[in-house]
Amino acid sequence: MEADGAAASFPLAKWRSDFSRAFQYYLDKSTPHTIGRWIGTVGVAAIYSLRVYFVQGFYIVTYGLGIYLLNLLIGFLSPLVDPEIEVSDGPALPTRGSDEFRPFVRRLPEFKFWYSITKAFCVAFVMTFFSVFDVPVFWPILLCYWVVLFFLTMKRQIVHMIKYKYVPFNIGKQKYGVKKGPGSSNLSKD
Repeated sequence: MEADGAAASFPLAKWRSDFSRAFQYYLDKSTPHTIGRWIGTVGVAAIYSLRVYFVQGFYIVTYGLGIYLLNLLIGFLSPLVDPEIEVSDGPALPTRGSDEFRPFVRRLPEFKFWYSITKAFCVAFVMTFFSVFDVPVFWPILLCYWVVLFFLTMKRQIVHMIKYKYVPFNIGKQKYGVKKGPGSSNLSKD
């Protein structure tokens, strides 16, 4: 009897292993395509939003999703080594203008941030098909509470960013090592 159970589970284990390997392959191939990945995530978020809108329910699921996304955002905006909490021998944020420049290293890298958000929207979407998660609540109170929580959390994060003088985005930062093409010279021809 035990041999039959093991033989029956072997094809399932093989299928799961093959599926996992194929999924990881396509996940790895999507890594350099940042804009395409985020467009897909916006599409998944739009489908989830339409589902919640048309069903007129699952506000607790949406609230939980919002709290989880806020948590991910804080991890994305935070440095790997927080100078308030840890003293590190490795790269740290400069706290004074005379400190040596060190690049910003995120606690939650962009790819993991994207993957976690996409996975969260997919799980929340699946949850909307089970009525046990449709708890009747007055959704404007949840929305107001989430907005207050968002602003308080972002205020604390922005104060931290100002105090330790770091910007977690590449917008407006000088880029080094970018070579100009042969047709783009600064010399004007008269």
